[in-house]
Amino acid sequence: MHYSSQSISRRKFLGGAGAAVATVMIAPRCVVSGSGQTAPGDKLNIACIGVGGRGHDDLMGVRSQNIVGLCDVDEPRLNKAAGEFPQAKTFRDFRKMLDELDKSIDAVVVGTPDHTHAVAAIAAIQRRKQVYCEKPLAHSIHEVRALEQAARDYNVVTQLGNQGHSFDSIRTFCEWIWDGAIGQVHTIHCGTDAHNSWLDQLAKLNERFEVPASLDWDLWLGPAQFRPYNPIYEPGRWRGWTPFGSGSIGDWVCHVVDPVFWALDLGAPSSIQAEAKNYDPKKDALTYPAGVVVTFEFPARGQRGPVKLVWHDGTEAIPRPPDMDPDDKPPGTGAVVMGDKGTIVYGSHGARQVRIIPDAKMQAYQRPAKTLPRVKGGNHHEDWLRAIRTGTKAGSDFADYGGPLTELAMLGIIATKLLGQKLEWDGPACRFTNPREANHLINPPPFRHGWTL
Repeated sequence: MHYSSQSISRRKFLGGAGAAVATVMIAPRCVVSGSGQTAPGDKLNIACIGVGGRGHDDLMGVRSQNIVGLCDVDEPRLNKAAGEFPQAKTFRDFRKMLDELDKSIDAVVVGTPDHTHAVAAIAAIQRRKQVYCEKPLAHSIHEVRALEQAARDYNVVTQLGNQGHSFDSIRTFCEWIWDGAIGQVHTIHCGTDAHNSWLDQLAKLNERFEVPASLDWDLWLGPAQFRPYNPIYEPGRWRGWTPFGSGSIGDWVCHVVDPVFWALDLGAPSSIQAEAKNYDPKKDALTYPAGVVVTFEFPARGQRGPVKLVWHDGTEAIPRPPDMDPDDKPPGTGAVVMGDKGTIVYGSHGARQVRIIPDAKMQAYQRPAKTLPRVKGGNHHEDWLRAIRTGTKAGSDFADYGGPLTELAMLGIIATKLLGQKLEWDGPACRFTNPREANHLINPPPFRHGWTL
């Protein structure tokens, strides 16, 4: 049996493709004709929270619009962005920016470290702003679900920053899977060789440093419990520390798993189990393993059978498939998708370099017609802006797609904290049925005083 576009749920198709027929969303004043303020088609007023690193890339992604607010806790990064957009007001605290500029902001871009995604994005959503947020969407399952619900409650246009979701290549992959190019998919090996573990740095956490004058450390911590400043966290290495980042699995799942999540309508797994070498989840709890293998089992759904997805990261490489050409090799970051009639291999970010293996099968394959709408230029930011202007859903909206995709990474992190145990997951109820103590990890320790969702 092969898949067809009809065998994928309508909800997933609309969420994935960002089709114009999706549920109408609340449009900002700048696209509402007759509002007495701004005519349809004029630029959006956008405020950006976090303008360094990936946040700066996001700022550049929306530079075609009116940038009215810039916020960053790091002064040099903020000053650099302010030099590029001198008309924008600058802030260190996003809460002050949202309060002061509330009536002049149409949309908000969040490009901060993982642990502040939820508080920033929900603060914007509650002011009925359209929101683009970097991946992973949040730092816990509880935060993911809260963001999904907020997006529904306030009916705003949202987009997760997994930019490959707007590429042509992910649509090509979906069309091949639905065409039955490799038959029924049963196993996926995917992951990244990226390193986000600081096991060898744990002893340095006891060292003490002065906070740089240019950094507001208290605001950088945000909702996280207080700890002294250490350059081992910031700048740039926070991904490997559990209070702030989500490790390699959080950093890459939203890119690497995205194509199969869409094509196979994976939904929530029924079980998750993690294995890692030379890692003690209690003693080493502040960082991630050097390499981890996480097995997700997905029940049969629609016209497809059950699927096993095995995540590999760091020192744990994606295994070589048996039907690969001798001079070929599995991707360092990407996926090997195995069906009962063949294998597809792709790289990261929207299934780039997607191909059937071996080469002889790829050459013989009669490619199907393009059936999924393409995003112009494969531009993920523009897909979000288009959705705002048309009052429809973006391709990777929080409620229907980006949130459930991010949740896989959060489940993998919980499994890593309970190594070797097979966790049974009830997605609709948002709870583990076994072991029940895993439920304490759905909503980690409370935020620091003064911070709420």
